[in-house]
Amino acid sequence: MGKVVMYASVSLDGFIADQNDQPGALFDWLTTGDVPLDESGMLMVSQSSYDYIRAYWDHIGVTIVGRHVFDLTDGWDGHPPSGIDHVIVVTHRPVPDAWDPQAPFYFVDGVEAAVARAQELAGDRIVEVAAGDVGGQVLAAGLIDEIRMDVAPVVFGSGKKYFGSFKAQQLLKDPDEVIQGNRVLHLRYAVRR
Repeated sequence: MGKVVMYASVSLDGFIADQNDQPGALFDWLTTGDVPLDESGMLMVSQSSYDYIRAYWDHIGVTIVGRHVFDLTDGWDGHPPSGIDHVIVVTHRPVPDAWDPQAPFYFVDGVEAAVARAQELAGDRIVEVAAGDVGGQVLAAGLIDEIRMDVAPVVFGSGKKYFGSFKAQQLLKDPDEVIQGNRVLHLRYAVRR
């Protein structure tokens, strides 16, 4: 099975969005470079960010998100983001009315069931877990293998925490990678078991 990786861009003080779910300057690094990150032409990063992010994105098989993120993005109109094959939505609510049942999205109740289903679908590819409340719940369940952060040079002061409501202490190994890009520092840590 592939690794389970918690991932997001984050402010220096640990937030993935402000109180109104706005990312502010967290994603500036995605438009300040000269290397296209995908075919859209909208994402332009530094060469160092491209080398780091593209290699990671190319190995993601499934992304796990919470219902809040799903609703904020309007379910990406039924098309998983960044070329990912499948999206698992952790939710206690029913599938939205008029949702296309052919879309590669799966609605699952609980993080343990979400990770199990994601690993089935991903095979040996990466299972990505969005940071925030769902990511914190998966970390608390002991199911995260690695934490990746794209740290942006901004301080929010308050907002949506990278680890959600997770309040326990969790030791990580020393960073496996520390990559400097334009307006971002990419960090990768294995979770200590």
